[in-house]
Amino acid sequence: MKLAGLKSVENAHDDSVWAAAWVPATEARAARLLTGSLDETVRLWKSDELVLERTNTGHCLGVVSLAAHPAGEIAASASLDSFVRVFHVDSNETLATLEAPPSEVWKMQFDPQGTALAVAGGSSASVKIWDIKTWQLIATLSIPRPEVSKPADKSGSKKFVLSVAWSPDGRRLACGSMDGTISIFDVTRAKFLHHLEGHFMPVRSLVYSPSDPRLLFSASDDAHIHMYDAEGKSLVGAMSGHVNWVLSVDVSPDGAAIATGSSDRTVRLWDLKNRLALQTMSNHTEQVWEVAFQPTGSAGFRAGRLASVSDDKSISLYDYS
Repeated sequence: MKLAGLKSVENAHDDSVWAAAWVPATEARAARLLTGSLDETVRLWKSDELVLERTNTGHCLGVVSLAAHPAGEIAASASLDSFVRVFHVDSNETLATLEAPPSEVWKMQFDPQGTALAVAGGSSASVKIWDIKTWQLIATLSIPRPEVSKPADKSGSKKFVLSVAWSPDGRRLACGSMDGTISIFDVTRAKFLHHLEGHFMPVRSLVYSPSDPRLLFSASDDAHIHMYDAEGKSLVGAMSGHVNWVLSVDVSPDGAAIATGSSDRTVRLWDLKNRLALQTMSNHTEQVWEVAFQPTGSAGFRAGRLASVSDDKSISLYDYS
């Protein structure tokens, strides 16, 4: 397993780039890369060339999260203006505008079946789930406070929710909070199941393994990456090496590696079998807000693309093999 730099685009946006998401290929076109920035725009890039295809506007504040539907036709952008804009990728037509006041919106993700969009609700201490056919709110999953509060937790019953991830079978939803806890929900019953403990600082990114619906990876400001058995409520592994906040984690399509982006300005590739960092990429000059593997949709795939975005306004693209 290794990464090889393919291309970097300097000044890809006019301000810090906080979000990236791959749009799967359709019958009419190849995959595309979406990036979102504090310059209030979303930009669409041709994948391997990183050639700018279009700039989308519509938000009043910075774009902090992006999500692409698994069918590759629609995507959503979330902004500090507390709105989620859902749009058609190829035409940029706005399909829906989802409002989630009074809290700003953070990470979001479409479910693997493409029927719902989950949005982490910040200080609302909840995850909201929207039906993609009607764009109606169908569930609000409230985060309960752990039975044993951490000494630094002075937020009472409220928990600031930063991150969200669907299990590959769509049955579970995980969300990470500012206080370091991870909450697991049964989506069908809209029921809270349990907390996962181990982090003591904000959990900014979560991702399930594509091959194991129980295996969950988390990235935290405590500079650690954790592996959990999300069903068994157990911490099965921890990886360290970054010297500052870990802002993003994503798992490779083959399930053999994860990539992380950090405030230490690096992107790291980790071997999951040995739980060791294989490579450190230093393309960026400021903190790396997001890393994203291009989905393949094919089993056994051993090569692909990884993108990273940063406060330095740039995008880097890597070959993963």
